[in-house]
Amino acid sequence: MAAIAIVIVSHSKQLALGVRELAAQMVQGQVPIAVAAGIEDRENPLGTDPIQVYEAIASVFSDDGVLVLMDLGSALLSAEMAIEFLPEAQQPKVHLCEAPLVEGAIAAVVAAAAGMDIHQVMAEARGALLAKATQLGLVSSPLSVVTPITNVETPTAEIRLIVSNRLGLHARPAAQFVATAARFQSQILVRNLTRNTGLVRGDSINQVTTLGVRQGHELVITATGSDADEALAALQALFANNFGEDNVALNSPPAFQDQITPATHGELSGIAASPGVAIAPVIHYQPTHISITEYHVEDVETELQRLQAAIHTAQQEIQAVFSQASLQIGDAEAAIFDAQLLFLEDPVLLEAAKERILENYINAEAAWQAVVDEVATSYRTLEDSYLQERVDDVVDVGQRVLRLLAGNAPANLYLEKPAILVATDLTPSDTARLDPTKVLGICTTSGSATSHSAIIARTLGIPAVLGVDAQVLHLVDGTLMALDGESGRAWVEPESHILDLLAAKQEAWQTAQQEARATAHQPAITRDGRQISIFANIGSISDVQVAVASGAEGVGLLRTEFLYLDRTSAPTEEEQLAVYQAIAKVLDNRPLIIRTLDVGGDKPLPYLRVGFPEANPFLGWRGIRFCLDHLDLFKTQLRAILRASVGHQIKIMLPMIATVTEVRAAKVILGEVQAELNQAGISFDAAMKVGIMVEVPSAVAIADQLAAEVDFFSIGTNDLSQYIMASDRTNPRVANLVDALHPAVLRMVQQTIQAAHAAGISVGLCGELAADTLATPILLGLGLDELSVNPQSIPGVKQAIARFCIVESEAIVASALQQDSAVHVRELISTSVTPPA
Repeated sequence: MAAIAIVIVSHSKQLALGVRELAAQMVQGQVPIAVAAGIEDRENPLGTDPIQVYEAIASVFSDDGVLVLMDLGSALLSAEMAIEFLPEAQQPKVHLCEAPLVEGAIAAVVAAAAGMDIHQVMAEARGALLAKATQLGLVSSPLSVVTPITNVETPTAEIRLIVSNRLGLHARPAAQFVATAARFQSQILVRNLTRNTGLVRGDSINQVTTLGVRQGHELVITATGSDADEALAALQALFANNFGEDNVALNSPPAFQDQITPATHGELSGIAASPGVAIAPVIHYQPTHISITEYHVEDVETELQRLQAAIHTAQQEIQAVFSQASLQIGDAEAAIFDAQLLFLEDPVLLEAAKERILENYINAEAAWQAVVDEVATSYRTLEDSYLQERVDDVVDVGQRVLRLLAGNAPANLYLEKPAILVATDLTPSDTARLDPTKVLGICTTSGSATSHSAIIARTLGIPAVLGVDAQVLHLVDGTLMALDGESGRAWVEPESHILDLLAAKQEAWQTAQQEARATAHQPAITRDGRQISIFANIGSISDVQVAVASGAEGVGLLRTEFLYLDRTSAPTEEEQLAVYQAIAKVLDNRPLIIRTLDVGGDKPLPYLRVGFPEANPFLGWRGIRFCLDHLDLFKTQLRAILRASVGHQIKIMLPMIATVTEVRAAKVILGEVQAELNQAGISFDAAMKVGIMVEVPSAVAIADQLAAEVDFFSIGTNDLSQYIMASDRTNPRVANLVDALHPAVLRMVQQTIQAAHAAGISVGLCGELAADTLATPILLGLGLDELSVNPQSIPGVKQAIARFCIVESEAIVASALQQDSAVHVRELISTSVTPPA
């Protein structure tokens, strides 16, 4: 197979890194991709540097060829000059390609991963915009029905599935389906037999969603191509696992007896969307209207680049919303924005917008608006009311891209004083940005209780009444309003007896909320008196504030990689020291475990080049291996951690330990740094504890030897599971094997805990398993001393621990270890655990 390498040259570093990330995801890192973008100038970072381009080419050079993609202007000159720096024998093997940066990169990496030679890869890149639809055998409309491949020599397979999800293929399951389908080479088509639809593409988020798939519907999924069977097996696994969803009913808000008589003065009736009472002045929110005018353009290439740039920036913005929402409302609800990201990656949608620009010679805004309107209309015409409401997400994403194309700033949703927000509607993005301490309630003239905006409002704890009469839009800002999100009513300038009743209801509601928060700040103690420490996994200063507010008793894992991202060089000692001290200050003497730099695998850093492509980076130069080979980098971090330790409970944790030699080598380097600080008269905690991550099977096998070298263990079940099961958790074809509740993994966890306790050291667990309350009795029965979870999971984990006793948990573990699959372990837990009264 050809080993073609790709180099992306751009004036904008952010753009280039985004293109590389997108392209790498398309081929799961199979193709070496290097970036040369931007210049070292804080005030004007846009530009290109020939030396940087040369270094990028040299870092991925292949005798099979290097394809260089560039944006405009000096990027071409820099690339041409960079080639001159190369040895003469290498120069002919480096090819400059005029293909569009984003589309060209994606087409090029896919072609390279398929084993094409350099000339074929160049041809694919050049034809990325015009030939993609023809190449895939598709028509242009984003909602068109497609025809399957009929070549008898091409393998075709078919499965029929009954959908068991309570809400069918709504946004999140549809997003999982599309993400899985898109990873295979085969053409995947789907038909909803129940609704007698035509075939649609399985890699299109809009086409899959507009099939209107509900619980009980029968689907036919066909795959045509060399990996047809594997593709269908991966998709079937999603359905078998219910897309990770429970089929229980939606949680209802707690009920309060309604003592308010109907039809009172100034009353407005609406939809009860989010429970709670709010009494405050109103303030109107009116999103900036974006007026689109269609006009003729001559330079279609510029319009295509404008659209790509806007889409890329929109992806970055949505990713930022997703990250913040994950902290505020949890990963499950934040997955709403995962679906929005897939909308922007929908190949059918993008092809349709580009084709409108190329064929009609119209501006990017008009082309994008037309395609989004068509998709939104298709949702509105569905019979299913739940799917009709997904039009909000389509419009939300569409408006974001239009705003960026128009150069408008985001709408201001910051309130100086607490108020009730009145609007025609709020998008999911708008709602996720609200500050619950300032937005005390929401009152809109449209919307529904099952919209994504309503779901987010409930999760944020903001009372909301939707669908009220439009007269509310004419209220003067500052007018007093009261609303009851449980009954779906609002009052304008309410009378005193209404205010009294609502105030009493509000007080009762707030008391219930305070009790729930107070529980989160209490220790996690089992029914028979065993206390388990509950720590937080964090990756920023803002994370630690959320963690403490959520009841964290310390930080069990500070991922320091965030300090090294989005920059061109490693952070200095002083930069790291300031962050570590700031986090320790927020913790106020609670324990803080700092994991040293863990890059490699699925976490590469562009300025820390391996120097050669790794066929399997998860088995390569990562974690402690990388740090031991970069002593300056390692020592700088250790110095910063040691200096921050004064007056705080800081511990060091070493990642990816596989041998005793690695631990001893790291301890020697730590000793050298301590000696240097002593010599310089710099204070540090000389008794600071050192621990390791147990996430490699070899570490489990020699856990007794490792326990003699360190002060504590922390088990990382995410990596440990994939290494034990020999399955890449990022590969959908085998990801279903990576389940931390598999008996093989549980036995390894048990062995690690036994070795740690025999040596008299503590052991915690910081993988995703810790936050899974289904697994709580297993973790208690195994004998863990502490669990470290995402901040938003802390209250639920503490409540789960309080429902069990150690004896019954140990009995469940004894049976679980004898099961033959993770599925049977989950069934065992479900049947063994008695629900709380």
